[in-house]
Amino acid sequence: MVTSLPLSDFPQLSLDPARLPRHIAVVMDGNGRWAMRRGLPRHEGHRRGKDSVRAVVEAARELGIPFLTLFVFSHENWHRPLTEVRFLMQLFHRYLLTEGKRLMKRGIRLLTIGDTERLPARVRSALDELVELTRENRRLTVLLALSYGGRQDIVAAARRIARSVADGLLTPEQVDEGLVSKTLMTADVPDPDLLIRTSGEQRISNFFLYQLAYTELYFTETLWPDFRERDLLQAIAAYQSRERRFGLVAAESNDEPLTSRELSTG
Repeated sequence: MVTSLPLSDFPQLSLDPARLPRHIAVVMDGNGRWAMRRGLPRHEGHRRGKDSVRAVVEAARELGIPFLTLFVFSHENWHRPLTEVRFLMQLFHRYLLTEGKRLMKRGIRLLTIGDTERLPARVRSALDELVELTRENRRLTVLLALSYGGRQDIVAAARRIARSVADGLLTPEQVDEGLVSKTLMTADVPDPDLLIRTSGEQRISNFFLYQLAYTELYFTETLWPDFRERDLLQAIAAYQSRERRFGLVAAESNDEPLTSRELSTG
């Protein structure tokens, strides 16, 4: 098993503590390709990916990142071969049973988002127990996105809002971005500042479609089982090198505000 390395081992990747992302989301991609390139069955890639999960969680905690979301299993992943889905569920169940002491010792809180009702009963039970066990921890919050889909999240939120309007609890005029955000599964979590996707794929894959509106995207060729502390630090360094404008552009010193007539005429 690969053990986590202290971040002090990477002085050349020094970061600005004042500009760390508050929330990092990770699409953990490339397990199958990692295994196939080595002539191994796909499940060996998933097994090795556990070491990367541990390394990234430990590094985020040491850096002082408040929130880390791991896209563990998507809504669409249920369509994978049954043998692979069963192995993933077994692997995840084993992780839940063995990580409790480590999470408690390190003050890590575990939360989950997604349609967890679709998970096997024993996985759901172990997950609920670990969420309850760690609920008072505050050093780092790790969100596990399980059976999660961004479109499904938005649809579920829209249905809840529609019911409230139909029941007279809300008017259509009260529906705004803030209300939608509070109705999503991530209601108590800030939107990600940085999204990391491994394996070279450059797409979102139905993940956090609403929450990623102004997130900085970072894509790396590294396959997930090879992703370690250095890779996380490089992603954060790239994030800190960017200027986040949130759709705005800094005004020139001699700029004057446009009048409503100028705006209307372009």
